Amino acid sequence: MTTFDAGAVPDLTGTTAIVTGATSGIGLATAHALAGAGARVVFAVRDVGKGAEAAANTPGRTEVRELDLADLASVRAFAASWTGPIDLLINNAGVSMPALSHTKDGFETTFGVNHLGHFALTTLLLEHVTGRIVTLASQAERLARLDLDDLGRRQRPYRQSRAYNNSKLANLLFTAELQRRLTATGSAVLANAAHPGLVATNIYRRTGPRRPADLFWALAFKLLAQDAEHGALPVLYAAVADIPGNSFAGPSRFAHLRGAPQLIDRTAVARDPELARRLWVLSEELTGVRSPV
Repeated sequence: MTTFDAGAVPDLTGTTAIVTGATSGIGLATAHALAGAGARVVFAVRDVGKGAEAAANTPGRTEVRELDLADLASVRAFAASWTGPIDLLINNAGVSMPALSHTKDGFETTFGVNHLGHFALTTLLLEHVTGRIVTLASQAERLARLDLDDLGRRQRPYRQSRAYNNSKLANLLFTAELQRRLTATGSAVLANAAHPGLVATNIYRRTGPRRPADLFWALAFKLLAQDAEHGALPVLYAAVADIPGNSFAGPSRFAHLRGAPQLIDRTAVARDPELARRLWVLSEELTGVRSPV
């Protein structure tokens, strides 16, 4: 079993890493680890004030730039202002909306932020990337029922868990198709995905009336949830370990809920090349962003 921990991250002096949603949780822990290893870390965040506070408490070389993944104009502006190589692009930011809502471009918010926003960002920045792209996925994809004909959740009732699960499946399909395209062009850039396990972060905080299932989650968190620093380990593993492209990293223990990172499996649906291709083409159409690969 691997013993990978934050100390296993190599010297990253002279490299540049972008971490989306780095103001708290796994994103902040990832940024801390990368900056501590010598990387220049760019906090790509919606709230610049919170980003500045987080960056100020991060040792090492940091920078804060505004990025709202729920607004494609903001994504385009971020990418247009970028110059220089990107050694690591960490697509970390994620939401799980309790009720149906939409991004500024009219997409269902959870899918719009977790997949489409990162799809557009990655595609627009791809010409600058020289190293790896790591996208936060989840084994929640095992419960997904992705309907490419109803991504806006208009034909079926909205369910928070279903929307989140579908977005995480999309993250894995995106990673697989991105790696396929990179390989086909002879690029040395690697695209990987990471499942952080069960982590006590804000994305799991529930609002509104309590349900019977909440008692189960409260007990599961008490017994199994790990902190953000441990949740960031699969992300770091996917970013720096000697593993092939389209790898999926996650915790090694308790059904991949916690523990040291290792390579883990994904469902047959997440490995479906035709579904990945169809999602990619649809994502290009929805965002208006065409892939350079």
